[in-house]
Amino acid sequence: MHQTILNHAGYRYFWFAILLSIASLVAYIWHDPVGAPNGGSWLGYTLGTIGALLIIWLLLFGIRKRSYKTNMGSVRGWLSGHIYLGTALILISLLHCGFQFGWNIHTTAFVLMLLVIFSGFFGVFAYLRYPHLMTQNQQDSTRAQMLQEIAEIDQAALQLADTVDKSIHDTVLQSIQRTRLGGGVWNQLTSRDASDEAIASLRRSANDSRKKKSSTEGGQTMVMMVDYLASSATDKSNENLRRLIDILTRKRTLASRVARDIQLQALMEIWLYVHVPLSLGLLAALTAHVISVFFYW
Repeated sequence: MHQTILNHAGYRYFWFAILLSIASLVAYIWHDPVGAPNGGSWLGYTLGTIGALLIIWLLLFGIRKRSYKTNMGSVRGWLSGHIYLGTALILISLLHCGFQFGWNIHTTAFVLMLLVIFSGFFGVFAYLRYPHLMTQNQQDSTRAQMLQEIAEIDQAALQLADTVDKSIHDTVLQSIQRTRLGGGVWNQLTSRDASDEAIASLRRSANDSRKKKSSTEGGQTMVMMVDYLASSATDKSNENLRRLIDILTRKRTLASRVARDIQLQALMEIWLYVHVPLSLGLLAALTAHVISVFFYW
């Protein structure tokens, strides 16, 4: 069986989380508090202590995965426990408070905990799904290799466009300048090759090269202009135009793969911009929750 973070060590942490959840649930059913179940009973304090310790242990994962020289278990094992025990924390917290909520710091801590856990669920999905998609998308090429080939294609396209017409050169240059790959977070999520319009125009020009077209009206569009150039160009220019279309089509394919690669990596990482700050907020809310309990209960 292929080892993943979910089936690590024969689902060790899954079964531990299941047993912990069942034990907590049995204790909750067996417990007979005075009044409604709440966090102030002995069981509430017990489950609350377990939950607080679990939260602290889960937060320590951020330190463990950066500790390269340690004997405190593998990172994969910690991550597997992080997932399953973090999930079990939902039930333990509900049993701890006896399903009682209000507009207070205690509920705030619970809500933050849920946000942290559910953002973590997306992280699990991302790490299990996106690396496989990235491997398929790269097709035995690295991102650096694809970017290098795109740069070479851009130079070849400009040189070839010079042999056709200055307007064609300007169109190709504009498409190169409008291509956005990488950059900030938003640009990574929306990376795209902006040369599609120019390529489509050039392809129409090559397909219609035997059709005579002209226009004397003002505001002539780029498509109409390129069609006219193709229809009136020499055979050599037409051949170069077709070659230009071929290499720009290759560039579009590569740029789409690079853009997809960047998007997938961004999706694998962007959830951490939510997960980590929420985790720190949870630690602060948990501290306030514990202090308020000891001072006011």
